[in-house]
Amino acid sequence: MDSQHVPVLLERVVELIGVGVEAARDAGIAPVVVDGTLGMGGHSEAILDRYPDVHLIGIDRDLQAIDIAGSRLERFSSRTDIVHAVDDELPGILSDLGIEQISAILLDLGVSSLQLDEDERGFSYSRPAPLDMRMDQSQTLTAAEVLATYPEAELRRILREYGEEKMAGRIAKIIVADREHTPWETSQQLAAMLGRVLPETKKRSHPAKRTFQALRIEVNDELGVLKTALPEALRALHIGGVAVIESYQSLEDTIVKKVFRAGTTSAAPPEMPVVPEALQPWLREIVRGSELADDEEAERNPRAKSVRLRAVQKIREARS
Repeated sequence: MDSQHVPVLLERVVELIGVGVEAARDAGIAPVVVDGTLGMGGHSEAILDRYPDVHLIGIDRDLQAIDIAGSRLERFSSRTDIVHAVDDELPGILSDLGIEQISAILLDLGVSSLQLDEDERGFSYSRPAPLDMRMDQSQTLTAAEVLATYPEAELRRILREYGEEKMAGRIAKIIVADREHTPWETSQQLAAMLGRVLPETKKRSHPAKRTFQALRIEVNDELGVLKTALPEALRALHIGGVAVIESYQSLEDTIVKKVFRAGTTSAAPPEMPVVPEALQPWLREIVRGSELADDEEAERNPRAKSVRLRAVQKIREARS
């Protein structure tokens, strides 16, 4: 399984993480790197290989990923901590480990290759599977339960906000009407309905893509977690530490841009002649805007086609 996993923008990520590692070394701090989306451990393995003085904390909500990454990183066991948790639990994790500050954090957002490739997880609309979509299979809420219990208005909101689906109202109405006589149980069942309601055209991706994305985001509270986790991670960085974020859809990327922009711009009124330090930017972009995968990587690794990489460095303590 892990041999089939190709980490996106691997060399660039490792290079950017190194900015924070070097800042720690320069300050006489033992470098600590957090991989907040450990997955199968590809990025973490490369980081640990490149920087022999790094202690790495790997976080993932997926127990299957934890097992795979644990085996992959076993040779680094003396300088790794692997934690089954969600990104927004970072402050508690660091407290439990007795770590006050970190040198870098990586978030490789969205659904992982492992989750997409395991049919029984229900993330893919191209293969028959139970409507599960839980990243953490110890949680109770599944996509099937969302479809079975949410009111029509709430389904419409989820499809519109999380899937950016223009036909959200029509789809929600059909979901509610059809569940009265047949429960929604499989990805094939849902994808077939969406194929009938939303015919595929040259101007549109697969008709099921937006609805499946919306359900996955709702089941795992992905955007809510990101909105909490990213500011907490930035606060945990020491001066010179970096945050490296890989996003794969516009909703994630918009949150990352908004958080980064708040830290990289002055909070002073434009007319203020001298800006006090408390109002000056406390983050600095180390990637201008966002970076994409080149054509060669996108061809080699389909998941890289939609990536947007952003990175910032902490240059002073966060504004209160």
